[in-house]
Amino acid sequence: MKIYAGDRTIDGVKVTVDGAPLDPSVNVEEFTKNGFEWSYEGPEPRQLALALLMDHLGDRAAVKAMVEPFMREVVANFGNEWEMTSADIDSALAALSGKRVA
Repeated sequence: MKIYAGDRTIDGVKVTVDGAPLDPSVNVEEFTKNGFEWSYEGPEPRQLALALLMDHLGDRAAVKAMVEPFMREVVANFGNEWEMTSADIDSALAALSGKRVA
């Protein structure tokens, strides 16, 4: 199980997956050139949501479908320091899928 973590440091924000820097997945879509952020809705948290989902799911179509709700409901609510596992992402996606209105 992967562990994702984010921290605001004196050198800026740091986001890792299993201790290594998280790929921003700009090859999938680039919402910003300013890197990752969280705790609000915007392009930097959207880039983080995309990167987390891309690393976890690896499916561009699924990621693009879930990036907005995941950013709004999960990433925008992270504190200064956060950690989540692959299982946490699965739980969040299941909850978000249940909220989707046809």
